[in-house]
Amino acid sequence: MTEEELPAGLSALWARFDEPEPERRSRLTLSRVVQAAVELADADGLDAVSMARVAERLGFTTMSIYRYVRSKNELLLLMLDQVAALPAELDEPCGGWRPGLERWCRAQWEMLHTHPWIVRLPITGPPITPNQLAWTDRALGALKDTGLSEADKVGVALLVASHMHTVARLSADLGQAASGESIAAYSDLLGGLVDGRRFPALRAAVDAGAYDYPAETPADERRLDYRFGLARILDGVAALIRATGG
Repeated sequence: MTEEELPAGLSALWARFDEPEPERRSRLTLSRVVQAAVELADADGLDAVSMARVAERLGFTTMSIYRYVRSKNELLLLMLDQVAALPAELDEPCGGWRPGLERWCRAQWEMLHTHPWIVRLPITGPPITPNQLAWTDRALGALKDTGLSEADKVGVALLVASHMHTVARLSADLGQAASGESIAAYSDLLGGLVDGRRFPALRAAVDAGAYDYPAETPADERRLDYRFGLARILDGVAALIRATGG
């Protein structure tokens, strides 16, 4: 797809990629439309975003918004690109493919938790906006010296990104159910429900405290964690690198 074939809003986004649109508070701009939509989503969730509410927030008519974006789906894609601005740290040296991907995932995790509505976006298809592609580029760059084929690098990047999105979605779905108090209550409930004769493996896990957070875990970290699954994925990548002579 060429730039001329992109939807109007995305075409404008790419056109100003190297020359950001100046901020003009006195008139409506694409940047202001997207920022207002992001603020609505951050405050009240994705369901709060509509062309009418964005217009109301900016003090313009709904039809004015359609001069900049043709549909809500286009607006959602522009919102994603805005909040997915690449952290500067991802351009710094990192000392190996594994630390590089771990750093990439930490940055992804922070973004997904700062804007939890991202995992609710009804967007399908491959990355297409400048910032989405920048994230993909840095993930592939972390694998530069592994000896993996370009196809394998892409496969690893997709696998890691999918893992991050899945865990973030599950965390958002659980919400307060993933808090320390709720997890403790769930563990107590399982303790009363799980019969060791009927569910011997589950009973062993409950008795071992596998459903509890470790006592020393800070309250703000008592949530679903992506790191266990990521470590297993990266172990597999390391085995693949060894097998291909990297």
